[in-house]
Amino acid sequence: METVEIKDLVRARYGEIATTASCCRAGTESSATVNAKALDMGYTADQLAAVPEGANLGLGCGNPQAIADLMPGEIVVDLGSGAGFDCLLAAPMVGPSGRVIGVDMTHEMLAKARANAARLGATNVEFRLGEIEHLPIADAIADVVISNCVVNLVPDKAQVFREAARVLKPGGRLAISDVVNTAPLPEDLRSDPALLCGCVSGAVPAERIEGLLRAAGFTDIDIDVKPGSRDMVAAWAPGRGVENCVAAAMIRARKPEAGAAVTASAAPARACCG
Repeated sequence: METVEIKDLVRARYGEIATTASCCRAGTESSATVNAKALDMGYTADQLAAVPEGANLGLGCGNPQAIADLMPGEIVVDLGSGAGFDCLLAAPMVGPSGRVIGVDMTHEMLAKARANAARLGATNVEFRLGEIEHLPIADAIADVVISNCVVNLVPDKAQVFREAARVLKPGGRLAISDVVNTAPLPEDLRSDPALLCGCVSGAVPAERIEGLLRAAGFTDIDIDVKPGSRDMVAAWAPGRGVENCVAAAMIRARKPEAGAAVTASAAPARACCG
C-alpha cells in the first residue's frame, strides 16, 4: 500500500472516531468501557477523573506518562495527540511555567482536543495541525516527546524519530508507548486496512525500532515489551491471532547532551515471549 494511501486511510478513520467518539477497535462503547481499557493500559483512576469526558477515546496501548518523568517548567510535545488525553494529563505536571504542544493531522481531533482543553481551563496546552514526520515545531525546544500508539501508524518511522530528535533539546527525553512485532504477521493480517488503522499491521520489530532510534541520534535506548498486553491486543481483532504477532511496548531514549559523544550502544529490547 502506498504511503499517501495509508495516510488517507488513517486520517479518515481517526477523523471519524473524533466525530463519533467511538473506538476504532470495538465500535461505539460506553465511557465505563473506554475507561476500563485505559486502566488496563496503565492509567490511574485519578488520571481518568482529571480530564473531561471524551478526552480519553480508549485508543492507546500504554501510558507514556508513567515513563516520562515530567517536571514543572518542562516543554512537552505529544506526537499524534488525538482528543488531547495525554496532553491534558501532562499540563498539571509541567505546571503554569511549562508548556504542552499536541500535534495531530486530523482537523476533527484538533477541534475535539481544543474543546477539551477549554473545558478544563488548561491554558498551558496548545494543539497544532501537522504530520508527525514534519512537526510544526522549532528546533531544540522540547524537554520531552511523548506519544501513545501512533508511530506504528506512520510508514516512515525513521523520519518520525529524526523529527523527535530535532525538536528535543540536548539531553531531552523520548517516552512513548507503541506496539512492536514479536513474530511476522500473516499476509491476511498485514494487508488488512482495518488492522493498519487499528495499530496492528504497521508494527515493526523492537530491534528495528532500536536501530531507527540509534540512526536518529538517540542514546540510552530501552524498549520494554509487555507480556501482559496479549489480552488487550487480542481484543483489537478477536479470533484472528494478532496477539501472537504484536505486543505493546514502552520505549525510552535520550538525545545526547551538547558535545557528548554518540555511541551505538543501547539497552537490548526486552522481548515478551520465550
